[in-house]
Amino acid sequence: MFRRIEARIVNPLLGDKIDRPSYATDGAAAMDLRACLEAPVTLQPSERLLIKTGVAINMMDPGLVAIVASRSGLSLKHGIRVAQGIGVIDADYHGEIGVILMNDSATPYDIQPGERIAQLMFQPVIQVDLQYVDTFSTATARGEGGFGSTGRV
Repeated sequence: MFRRIEARIVNPLLGDKIDRPSYATDGAAAMDLRACLEAPVTLQPSERLLIKTGVAINMMDPGLVAIVASRSGLSLKHGIRVAQGIGVIDADYHGEIGVILMNDSATPYDIQPGERIAQLMFQPVIQVDLQYVDTFSTATARGEGGFGSTGRV
């Protein structure tokens, strides 16, 4: 099932020389975002760069969020990942989608024009109203146990 999301090309390279975001397979959960570049850009070891994608979106629904995620092959083979873990694109953001890439390897990496650099996935959003209390109304077996408190096995 497809839901329509408005998309606007903000860089003429997109759709002309560079493929638009698309799903690689019928079963893909996320579409590929491509580097909208005129020439290769080198990402040095431990460096972060903002790479533009040439596209902006209008979700028209505060019940949706777009998530920018790393491509597993790029991360495994070259140490290139989305720098902040995931990128969050709020429903009211209409600017060009940019991907902050990080090079975790010891080798410079050349990002090629049109290269698939990240994935874009749409997810539902639930906004909450935090109710501040002195104590919680329910107890759990874990309680306030911290990291690793449930054991290793």
